[in-house]
Amino acid sequence: MTKFMDRDFLLKTETARELYHGIAETLPICDFHCHIPAQQIAENKPFSSITEVWLGGDHYKWRAMRIAGVPEEKITGSASDEEKFMAWAETMPKLIGNPLYHWTHLELQRYFGVEQPLTAENAKEIYDACNEKITALRPQDLIRVSNVKLLCTTDDPVDTLEWHRQLREQNESGATILPAWRPDKALNLTAATFLPWISQLAEASGEEIETFAGLKDALFKRLRFFHENGCRLSDHALDTVPAGPLDEALAAQAFADVLAGKDVSAQAVDAYRFALMTWLSGEYSRLGWTMQLHIGAARNRNPVMFEKLGPDTGFDAIDDASIAQNLTALLGAMMAEAPLPRTLLFTLNDKDNYVVATLAGTLQRSGATALVNQGPAWWFHDQKCGMEKHLRNLSAVTPLSEFVGMTTDSRSLLSYTRHEYFRRILCNMFGTLVEDGEYPDDRAALEMLIKKICFQNAYDLFSEVR
Repeated sequence: MTKFMDRDFLLKTETARELYHGIAETLPICDFHCHIPAQQIAENKPFSSITEVWLGGDHYKWRAMRIAGVPEEKITGSASDEEKFMAWAETMPKLIGNPLYHWTHLELQRYFGVEQPLTAENAKEIYDACNEKITALRPQDLIRVSNVKLLCTTDDPVDTLEWHRQLREQNESGATILPAWRPDKALNLTAATFLPWISQLAEASGEEIETFAGLKDALFKRLRFFHENGCRLSDHALDTVPAGPLDEALAAQAFADVLAGKDVSAQAVDAYRFALMTWLSGEYSRLGWTMQLHIGAARNRNPVMFEKLGPDTGFDAIDDASIAQNLTALLGAMMAEAPLPRTLLFTLNDKDNYVVATLAGTLQRSGATALVNQGPAWWFHDQKCGMEKHLRNLSAVTPLSEFVGMTTDSRSLLSYTRHEYFRRILCNMFGTLVEDGEYPDDRAALEMLIKKICFQNAYDLFSEVR
């Protein structure tokens, strides 16, 4: 019987073990999409307990705990840190086959030296042992010991980026830490947050925003400000892809109607989102940025809990809207506006992965490597089965050598072990292909592939500023 999560965890062949331990294991990390606040990194305060860094804000764990019957009091409520940790420990044995079981124990092993499985019986001992270590560490320590070379935070266009400026002056993590532009609030025309956010944007940009053109002027100023502060990446939660065609007049009217407090039709909202995305894509192209489109999330599906806890608390699901026609039209309009920026497409619905991968293959530019490509297995798919399927699908329709690998997409500084998880799965895939005679045992070629996929392709997105 194989030992639980031992040195060769997930590595089923001798070739896989040699590839992982000889190449992938020591590669640095480029985490280009995460949700760790820049303020947390810059302030670099010690952690109060393992619960703060492990369970605070981790909606993956919260979701599992709710399904397992844990009261909300011990998830997001006022229970003590120890009580919340114990509730998570009681949930653990129920998670057989769940990626959270693997991630939890990778984190325990790598950061705390805890080799035994976490259970209700040993939870107090493990809680005390972890606290002894974590309270002596700071956010920048965790980034450094995780071998992170570059990471991008997620930042609203109205952000002052003051914490990024502070990090440029004092940063002991060893990593380049850059902002990423996340203008979701600019796209959410009918959200309750839209008009207050427009006021914030006007103040941040120094522009009066009374028209759609004025909105673009304000965003233009903020784009340049972000660029000057090292940003080279945009990030969009494009949950539904707006329908075309491009109609600037209808978009401008929709914006004016919302400013005037009038209702707008679904068609007008689509026109606004389509036009703004097309314009933004052109600006990204001119700046030399990479554009990320995250498609297919059905967010905040529990209205009662959304009212109580707000967004990003574990009440999201997978949407099943058709995306092929709308996405094709949107990317086509972007190409008519300006050369497409380098683009990464993510989809949350597994049915759309082949759609996205094959569409990306039609949008290349002569001499450019993977101008449009599929991003990592995202959210509900960044687990063993999802990653394996994602890699198989990608390798079937595109040169896998140009894949950008893995991101944490996480709010926890302990999540960097997810890169290890991905690398083990990748090396196991390669090892199996070699030992099954489907790829030669060409170690130079395999080393090139592993280094590109696990680190270099993502890192090269930032060659200008790293």
